[in-house]
Amino acid sequence: MPNPTDPRSPIIDPLPKSRPAMPWLGALASIALFLASLYVLYRISSEVKLVDVEDAFQDASQHQIWLAGCFTILSYCFLAGYDLLAMRQLGISVKTPIVVFASFLSYAISFTLGFPLFTAGTVRYWIYSSSGVTSSKVMSLTLIAGMTFILGMAVIVGFGLMWESEAMAAINQASAHVNQLMGMAIISGIVVYLVWAAAKRRHVRIKSFIIELPTVAVSLGQLALGAFDVCAGAAVLYVLLPDGHGIAFETFASIYAFAAILGIISHAPGGLGVFEATILLVLHSLPREGVIGALLLFRLCYYLVPFVVAVCLLGFYEVVMRVSRFRGRMIPSKDGH
Repeated sequence: MPNPTDPRSPIIDPLPKSRPAMPWLGALASIALFLASLYVLYRISSEVKLVDVEDAFQDASQHQIWLAGCFTILSYCFLAGYDLLAMRQLGISVKTPIVVFASFLSYAISFTLGFPLFTAGTVRYWIYSSSGVTSSKVMSLTLIAGMTFILGMAVIVGFGLMWESEAMAAINQASAHVNQLMGMAIISGIVVYLVWAAAKRRHVRIKSFIIELPTVAVSLGQLALGAFDVCAGAAVLYVLLPDGHGIAFETFASIYAFAAILGIISHAPGGLGVFEATILLVLHSLPREGVIGALLLFRLCYYLVPFVVAVCLLGFYEVVMRVSRFRGRMIPSKDGH
């Protein structure tokens, strides 16, 4: 049970139920964005022959695959830092190997299945409950980790809009001046949030929970960690792009972050369809079959392989835990004879 006297602990505070206005509006917008992206993907993919995509797979060198794998591992290491930062904020003490294990499983599975608050929270509770972490703490941890991801995306997009305003215009069709203003607004908003968080301890109410927001020290850590994670994720796709693309990494990282945000808004698992459509539209000057091949390899390296590994590890973990519980029940009965 959460401790109401502990300021780091989420406090259960039931609120009167109220029906939000037009609850279907957000879902309808997400579906519309997802369907529109699928239509764009269909139109673009219809002009690419399957044999060309196969050639793109074959054209990817072992060096590119190796680099993509290394950046994938690096990104998932940064994701483990999300949980460690959240635990510091919540005052949770769990062994680091368990945190790394639970973090990898939760992200690898939620990235593929979608609905991260439910899927990632469920996997985390599955692992952390054996260490005495309550369900309310897991909920708080999942929300704070999500804030780290959002802050990292905001930093990359904000600076990208300011310093790569012309390149970002290929995405939003806005002028370079407007993009610079939007970038300054995003960065200014982050600075205002940090000042607001530094003034005193802040809390946010989400349905029946009151959760303490991260302190300014933790927030700064979130900004750095989130930005590094986004750059590592962008690097996975960047190294898989066809040779000679001539795109600076800082420009591509901003494009990647923007495409990822659109994918998150769509609520599609892993931003499937929306992310690819955005990347293909922005990189229209590159050979489409090469970009599609890079995107497929990216999905394989960053989503599919970690997902398969995570599912296997989760199954192995469950078997080990059940065997351990069985032995724990059997040993006392032998001592009793």
